[in-house]
Amino acid sequence: MRRTDLDDESCYRAVKSKDRRFDGVFYTCVATTGIYCRPSCPARTPGFANVTFRPTAAACQAAGFRACKRCLPDATPGSPDWDVAADVGGRTMRLISDGLVDREGVEGLARKVGYTPRHLSRLVARELGAPPLALARARRAQTARVLIETTDMSLSDVAFAAGFSSIRQFNDTVREVYAVNPTELRGRRGGRRVPRGTVTMRLAVRTPFAGGRLLDFLAYHLVPGVEVAGEGWYARTLDLPHGPGTVRLRLRDESTVGETAFVVAEFALDDLRDTSAAVERVRRLLDADCDPVAVDEHLGSDPVIGPLVRGTPGLRVPGQVDGNETAVRTVVGQQVSVTGARTVTGRIVDAHGRRVDSDIAGLTHLFPDAATLAEVDPEAMPMPRARGRALVGLAAALARGHVALDRGPDRDDVRRSLLLLPGIGPWTADYIAMRALGHPDVFLPTDLAVRNVLSTLGTRPLGPSDVERWRPWRSYALMHLWNTLMPETPAPKDE
Repeated sequence: MRRTDLDDESCYRAVKSKDRRFDGVFYTCVATTGIYCRPSCPARTPGFANVTFRPTAAACQAAGFRACKRCLPDATPGSPDWDVAADVGGRTMRLISDGLVDREGVEGLARKVGYTPRHLSRLVARELGAPPLALARARRAQTARVLIETTDMSLSDVAFAAGFSSIRQFNDTVREVYAVNPTELRGRRGGRRVPRGTVTMRLAVRTPFAGGRLLDFLAYHLVPGVEVAGEGWYARTLDLPHGPGTVRLRLRDESTVGETAFVVAEFALDDLRDTSAAVERVRRLLDADCDPVAVDEHLGSDPVIGPLVRGTPGLRVPGQVDGNETAVRTVVGQQVSVTGARTVTGRIVDAHGRRVDSDIAGLTHLFPDAATLAEVDPEAMPMPRARGRALVGLAAALARGHVALDRGPDRDDVRRSLLLLPGIGPWTADYIAMRALGHPDVFLPTDLAVRNVLSTLGTRPLGPSDVERWRPWRSYALMHLWNTLMPETPAPKDE
């Protein structure tokens, strides 16, 4: 049973036990106080007759409830069920979190998901308890609260960074959602002023969180010019809707089970309106909405990979900040070593990526966009001709919208579209689904590295029943196998 299918009595049991695993999966609205809380709120549990349960913070706000000041329910990671089901609600939430409604309105959102605006609003309201505009409003309010409480940005900068169209709209929304005005929410705390465009935030993740191994994966696959990494940190450039930016993440292991931890992210943005989009894309990279307890409980008892899971609890599937970039990098990496793919991709970035200014040494370029790569002569690509043609053909399909990797379309439709392209086979399409579309249930049985790891584990060849046992978390099983091959991230020479 999906957690969002739980009935009221099951939800109430989770609230009585203060079960943190359900934070972000549903919210508790308390009629006697007019507030809504996360299931693990430390306040005294209200009586069953005085509570109702809703699937999103926006649904609570639309019903007239304000956020609890003690448990900060809107600061939880999102529901992991959205990635498992990849239904209309989940796909819509991802696009709203990226700021699409702020940029293109509900009409633009509906085009991405493939419905009329009216039909989409009905579907989303039925599934998530609030229409797209209310969901976007809740996202803006939550972003504003985080910026108010964790940065020294001016309140006017906070308003536009969070996606509000006016100071008045910002003030009214904060007062309605949090029952205080922005100045009161910030309080009288002082602090160092930061340069305009620089934002440091804490991004919530569920624990356990194998941050060190996530860093090792990212560092092992980094592309020169676009990414750099060192002991305990990773940084990269960001191609955002209103301009370029960079982010530097501090990644470490968090071993506590069933809690909420935070990854410190330092953003430098050309345009503060890109704050929400930058945050959402980095959260995708971190696999921040994963429920590691559910994944580890399911895979940890498996006779094949159980020891690996128990040895590295909280392992994540690295996501992406740009689906098109991930697809291009996947094609470049076909049938070559990771080191070879990094070298070739770095040459493509140097030749076709836009240069950026950054205070982080080694970050010099944005990854080339699909429209630029679509115009490149395949013969000029630093790779075999057939792969060069496949890469340029993929870039053209992405640039023309024949394939969309923004998590809006249905995953199966995207896979079918990819397989129609020359040079794109099942391994490539499925790897893109796992990394670019956030699919939690992908396995690559023909992957040579997987076969090598299994042979070193001394296991017999995997049969269909073995892999079926790992559903719906086969992507995580795959990562545990690959994890045995990842070298640790070395400290850079200048650190």
